[in-house]
Amino acid sequence: MEKREILKRLDHTLLKQTATWEQIRKLCDEGLKYQTASVCIPPCFVRRAKEYVGDHLAICTVIGFPNGNTTTQAKEAEAKEVLEAGADEIDMVINVGMVKEGDYEAVQQEIETLRKISQGKVLKVIIETCLLTEEEKMKLCQVVTESGADYIKTSTGFAGGGATFEDVALLRRCVGANIKVKAAGGISSVDDAQEFLRLGADRLGTSRLIHVWEPAD
Repeated sequence: MEKREILKRLDHTLLKQTATWEQIRKLCDEGLKYQTASVCIPPCFVRRAKEYVGDHLAICTVIGFPNGNTTTQAKEAEAKEVLEAGADEIDMVINVGMVKEGDYEAVQQEIETLRKISQGKVLKVIIETCLLTEEEKMKLCQVVTESGADYIKTSTGFAGGGATFEDVALLRRCVGANIKVKAAGGISSVDDAQEFLRLGADRLGTSRLIHVWEPAD
């Protein structure tokens, strides 16, 4: 797979707690240079980043990040604020505790709430695969499919595990045909990126992949 084909599916990401505006601006410059699918950044930088890149680069941000166990009302308020600030894509974290309790109806209702708010924008649902059983992953594929979201996403990268080939293959097999898959967390090599895409991922979330190529450019 050609470099350009990988880059256009890349959410170039910086979500560290220590991120500064100078680092976010550099991330945006790299996203513009390499024409990535988006840059994925903390909510507090969305307005400034959107003003910086205009319509030349999609701005993605996170909701309920990284733990997912804020209230639905808090996630709703977060989503409204970042959308007003110019976010083009939202990656929301589900409440994994609800999953462990078997309350999939509440999980789906929360996603649907965010879907309603974000109509016309891209909504990705982070299910945090490293914390789930295979049965829970399969059930969440059904929930995300029925919720009307655009993507199911593997991981935040903050819960002790990231995307695996097995999980991406499972999500692609079990989620609806209209739902795309985003692999995120720990993707650091071109070979891994190619394999995730081959297995059915449509997007890759990583902070490292561009820097594999950058020294040669």
